[in-house]
Amino acid sequence: MKFPSPLLRGRLVKRYKRFLADVVLDDGTELTATCPNTGSMMGLTAPGSPVWLSQSDSPTRKYPHTWELIENDLGHGPQLVGINTNHPNKIVSEAIEAKKVPELNGYASLKREVKYGASSRVDILLDDPKRGLAYVEIKNVHLMRRTGLAEFPDSVTERGVKHLEELASMVASGHRAVMVYLIQRADAQSLAMAADIDPTYAKALTIAQKLGVEALAYCCRMSVEGIELDKAVPLV
Repeated sequence: MKFPSPLLRGRLVKRYKRFLADVVLDDGTELTATCPNTGSMMGLTAPGSPVWLSQSDSPTRKYPHTWELIENDLGHGPQLVGINTNHPNKIVSEAIEAKKVPELNGYASLKREVKYGASSRVDILLDDPKRGLAYVEIKNVHLMRRTGLAEFPDSVTERGVKHLEELASMVASGHRAVMVYLIQRADAQSLAMAADIDPTYAKALTIAQKLGVEALAYCCRMSVEGIELDKAVPLV
C-alpha cells in the first residue's frame, strides 16, 4: 500500500478525544489532524514524538490531515509504527492477491466487507470452487512493550471477541476461518495476546483456535512512502 502523496513530518503535541491529534509540522505550522484509531494507542502518544501526516484535498473534510505514522524507540533505535487502523484490510488484500500470504494462496476470488454471522461484515471472503469459502478477519497490531514482542489488544475489545465467536461458527458450518494479526511495525519477532489488558479476548482466541479458527501474524515493511506486508511471525 502506497501513500497517495508525500507525507508531512512533524512533532506530536497531544492526542485527545480519541479521534484528534495536535501536531506542529517541521515548518512550524500548528494543526489538528484526524487520528484514525479508536484504541488506547498505549506507548504511542508521547508528546514530542516524530509523526507523519497525509493530506486530503477533499473540500468537505473539517480536518484535511490524517495521522499515519509515529516514530517509536524502545531503546534499540527508532522504529516507524503505523497507527491508521483503516489500512490493514487493504495491506492484507494486496498481499493475498500478490500471493505473499502462502497460507491463503489458491483461492479464485477475493471480496471485501461481506456480510456474515449475526450482524457483522467479514474483512475478506475468499472463495474457490474446489476449496470452498475462507472467512478472513484482520486485526491491527501496534502495541509493543518489550522489544520484539508485539501484543494484541491494546484495550478491551468486546467487538474482537464477537468476531472470534462468529469465525468459530463459520468453521462449525463447514467453512475455513482465519484471523490475521497485521503488525504495523517491522521490529516484531513474535506476537502474544495481552491477557493483562483483556483476559476475555485472550481466552476467546484460545477457545476459537480449539474450535478450528486459524491464527496468523505478519509484520510489515514500514516507510514514509508506504506499508507492505513482510514476513510471518509466530504466536506465542
